[in-house]
Amino acid sequence: MKKPNAKIYFFAAITAIFAACSQNEPNEVDAKAESHQFQIINVTHDGKPFSTGLSKSSSTGKYVDNPGGGVMMQAFYWDVPAGGNWWNTVSTKVTDWSNAGIGSIWLPPASKAQNGAFSMGYDPTDYFDFGDYNQNGSIETRFGSKTELVNLITKAHTENMKVYADIVINHNSGGQSEANPFTGTNTWTNFTGVASGKFPRNYNDFYKNSYGNNDEGSFGGFPDLCHAAPNVQNWLWLRADGVGKYYKNTMKFDGWRFDYVKGFGAWVVNSWNANVGGFSVGELWDSNVNVLNDWANNANSSVFDFACYYKMNDAFDGNNLALLNDDMMWKRNPYKAVTFVTNHDTDEIYSKLLAYSYILTHEGYPTIFYRDYEEWLDKSKLNNLIWIHNNKATGTTSILYSDNDEYLARRNGYNGNPGLVVYINNSDTWQERWIQTNWANTQIKDFTGNSTWYPTTQADKWVKIQCPPKGYSVWSINQ
Repeated sequence: MKKPNAKIYFFAAITAIFAACSQNEPNEVDAKAESHQFQIINVTHDGKPFSTGLSKSSSTGKYVDNPGGGVMMQAFYWDVPAGGNWWNTVSTKVTDWSNAGIGSIWLPPASKAQNGAFSMGYDPTDYFDFGDYNQNGSIETRFGSKTELVNLITKAHTENMKVYADIVINHNSGGQSEANPFTGTNTWTNFTGVASGKFPRNYNDFYKNSYGNNDEGSFGGFPDLCHAAPNVQNWLWLRADGVGKYYKNTMKFDGWRFDYVKGFGAWVVNSWNANVGGFSVGELWDSNVNVLNDWANNANSSVFDFACYYKMNDAFDGNNLALLNDDMMWKRNPYKAVTFVTNHDTDEIYSKLLAYSYILTHEGYPTIFYRDYEEWLDKSKLNNLIWIHNNKATGTTSILYSDNDEYLARRNGYNGNPGLVVYINNSDTWQERWIQTNWANTQIKDFTGNSTWYPTTQADKWVKIQCPPKGYSVWSINQ
């Protein structure tokens, strides 16, 4: 597991002390000629402006999400401490997260799984046991009791935060053995005795069965749920007391992170969303943006932007920022793209702050990883980027310049919000560039504080900005 490099940040800070910072921009002919090398690439989305971010409510001091915007916290990591305290741990964080501008939290699978108090929830047995039945060796789940979960959701809602449930509906685990006429063997597919008494199922509800030998994909040898079976559809998303509607209407979850959506058809999520509602995002682990976009459209759901994730890894760790010109889900449809730097399954990007500076200034729905925020990275820097996202990152995107070491992009602003210019520098020295902004004859500043320049744009909106080594700067109107 990669750790942030403290030496980079120390070096950048020392370099900043000695940087010569002028407040008056040059207007020489040769400087303007230098600027002509920039190729502006407009990233458009059917002409629709994208307003991303949360607006601060003056009456409550909390953050309320706007259409198409927000910041999500993945509120767990793999193998969080066992012992039933995780829901309480997260509860102690949500007020600070809300005040920082985080508008939603994504929780791990909340119901009882085969490994009971030791399970991370991805081997589900009883979808209605939230830690209140003596089942699979424990009453509580790894994360705590049902009461503690309800208290967490309630507290998050008082902070104007949404709560998303991780839903594992591809496979089940922990059933009893039964004779299976479709396989001619015994299979572990008898879930008629689950402690909650809800969603009883047997071999008819798993592949292979009368509907066929398989669907899109099985996982890990677990019994593979058959979503074509009426009993499965009824209990997952059709019944008023089924999984989806119970989670939404009784437990008060606001949305869904669907696990391993490669394992079943996109129509399943589409039907769930049509019948249950709420925000949804699918884990479709594929770097092909066409695959991501097709699934998102067919499922009527957001999808994690793995195309962006792998491009960032190659760009920032491979010293080729020009790769950020390539296609990504957020460029195809920012309203259905959930961007991220790491998660509980994969942690490949080393230059994490550069990656966060990218997703928190660009379109899409950015996700912060718990350990990055609480343990591994500089929380004040992340809070600053979250503030920038919520207050400045509006409008469509124009990529202004990119090469191996430098990347500059402009958010074009929307509905009175001025937008921003982000400058990412992956080299070992300070860099400067002339760029065209959204603003004429206007003083701007770097809202990260990494640069102390306060330049004024020219009448034609051009200005020279700078960026620290292995760092970033984010420029907007000085107001």
